Amino acid sequence: MKKIVTLASVLTLTAGAAFAGGMAEPMVEAEPIVIEDAPSSNMGLLIPALLVLAIAAAASDSSSGTND
Repeated sequence: MKKIVTLASVLTLTAGAAFAGGMAEPMVEAEPIVIEDAPSSNMGLLIPALLVLAIAAAASDSSSGTND
C-alpha cells in the first residue's frame, strides 16, 4: 500500500511539472523583404520626348493647303 501511495504522489508531482510550461508558440520566420530599385529618371523623360517628336513630325508633314 505504501508503494502505491508513493507511486501516486510521484506521478502527481511529475505530471504537474510536465504541463507547467504549456504549449509553446510556433516559431514564425519573417519573409525577406525585397526592395525593388526605382526606375531611372531617364524613363520619365522618354515618353514625353517621343510625344514631342511625334507632334513635330505630324506638324511638318501637314500640307500648307496648296497642291504642288
